Amino acid sequence: MLHKEGEDAFKSLAMIDAIQRLGIEYRFQDEIRAILLRHYTTPTNHDQSNLHEVALRFRLLRQEGYYVPTGVFHKFQERKFKEKLSCDIKGLMGLYEASQLSIEDEDLLDEAGEYSYELLSSLMVTDSLDHNQAKAVENSLKYPYYKSLPNLMAKNSLISCLNLQEGNQWMSNLQEVAEFEFQIVRLQHQEELAQVSEWWKDVGLSKKLKLARDQPLKWFMWSIAALTDPSLSQQRFDIIKPLSLAYILDDIFDVYGTLQDLTFFTNVVDRWDIGAIEQLPDYMKIWFQALDKIINEASNKVYEQHGWNPLVSLRKSWGSLCKAFLVEARWFHTSNIPSAEEYLENGIMSAGVHVVLVHLFFLLGEGINNESVEFIEGNPGIISSTAKILRLWDDLGFAKDENQEGKDGSYVEYYMKEHQESSRENAKKHVLHMISDTWKQLNQECLFNNPFSPTLTKACLNVARMVPIMYNYDDNCSFPLLDEFMNEILYAPKSFSSKLGQR
Repeated sequence: MLHKEGEDAFKSLAMIDAIQRLGIEYRFQDEIRAILLRHYTTPTNHDQSNLHEVALRFRLLRQEGYYVPTGVFHKFQERKFKEKLSCDIKGLMGLYEASQLSIEDEDLLDEAGEYSYELLSSLMVTDSLDHNQAKAVENSLKYPYYKSLPNLMAKNSLISCLNLQEGNQWMSNLQEVAEFEFQIVRLQHQEELAQVSEWWKDVGLSKKLKLARDQPLKWFMWSIAALTDPSLSQQRFDIIKPLSLAYILDDIFDVYGTLQDLTFFTNVVDRWDIGAIEQLPDYMKIWFQALDKIINEASNKVYEQHGWNPLVSLRKSWGSLCKAFLVEARWFHTSNIPSAEEYLENGIMSAGVHVVLVHLFFLLGEGINNESVEFIEGNPGIISSTAKILRLWDDLGFAKDENQEGKDGSYVEYYMKEHQESSRENAKKHVLHMISDTWKQLNQECLFNNPFSPTLTKACLNVARMVPIMYNYDDNCSFPLLDEFMNEILYAPKSFSSKLGQR
C-alpha cells in the first residue's frame, strides 16, 4: 500500500505521517527515505493553497534533515487566507506542528506558531469542535509530534491520525500493524529490563552507596526513549551502564564527598591513575573500579565489532564530567557565587549528556573516523544543545531532586540573584524561553553540517524529547508522566481501540 500510495504526492506524505505517529517507522525506513528524497528533489504537484498539505510536507522534509525555506508559508500571512484559516482545523494543526521545527531567525515560522496556537486554543473553548476534533487539537497543542516521543504518544496520535485520514483504508491496516508491533516490542523491553536489573544487582553499588540513587527502571526509560528501534536492544543495554554510573557520580559529588576528597578523586579520574585508587575513600574506589571495568568492556566490544579502540576518548569524557562536577563543588564549598551564564556553561557539561552520548556514538559504530571522533570529543552543538535543554528543565525546580540532600545549584536561583527585580515566576518564564531558543539551535544542528549518523542524531532528539517527562514532578515529588510512560511501554496491554472509545 505504501508503494502504491507513494505515487501520489500528498497521500504518500499522509501515510508517512501516520506511520511515524504510530511509532513503527523502523519497519518502513527505506521506503520513507526514498519517498521523502523524491519529494525534496522533484517538484511536486501538491496544492500550494492547501495549508495542511504544505505544512505536512514542510515538517516531514525538515524532520528528515532536508532544508525547506519558510517562504512556503508566505501566502498564508495574507488577510484573505487568514480569514479562511479560522475554520481550517487540519491546516492550523499542521501549521502549529510545522512551527516546532523552526531555527534561529525564522520570524515567519514563529509568528505562524503563535497564530495557530491562539486560534486552536480559542476553538477549544467553543462548541465548534466535536469530541474527536477537540481531542486531536488538544493532543497537537500539548504534545506536538516533533517534540514528543512517538512510542509514548502513539495511542493519542492515532486519534489525530484518524481525524486527518478518515476514510482511508490503509489507516486501519496501519493500526493493525501497530498493535501487533507493540505487543512484540513490549515483551522485548520486559526481557531487556530483567537483564538490566540483574546486571545492576551484580554491580552492587546500591548496597555499598546507601545514599546514592537506586533507580535502574528510571535509567532504563532513558535508553528506551533514546533508541526506539527494536533492533538496537544490545545498545540499549550497553548504554545503561555509563548512564547509571553518571547518576551515581552526581551523588558522589553532591551528597558524599568533601572538597579535598573530590579534588583528589577528580585528578585520579582525569589521569586514569589506577595506582592511586587505594588512596581514595572506599565508595570512590568502588565506583572507579566499576567504571574502569565498564569502559574496558565497551572498548573491547567496539574494537571487535567496528575496528576502533575508543578507550582514550571514553576516559577523557569521564575526566571532563568530573571536572565539571568539581567546579560546582568548589562553588558550594567556598560560597562563591557564579554568574548565571558561568553556571549554565559549566552545567551543560555536568548534565552528563556528553559522556553518555560519546559512549553511544562508539557503541553504534556508525561513521567512526578521526574527524568524527575529534568532533564528538569537543562536545558539538547537537549534544551541547540537548544537554542545555536538560539542564534548564532540571533547574526549573518543580521539586527538590527526589528528596536528596544534595548541593546542586540552579540557573533560576543565580538568574534571580542577578535580576533581583524578577519574581520566580518571571525567572521561570525566562528559562522556558531559553529552552525554546535552544530547541531552535538543536533543530539547526540536525539540519546543517551534521556529521553523525541518523541513529545518533535521532537519539539526541529523543533525549531532548524525554526531558520534560523525566523532570515533570507533582506535589509529592513523584513523576506522573514518567509513570505513564513506563506503563505504556512495559506493562499496559497495547490496545488502541480502548483509547478511541466510540470512534
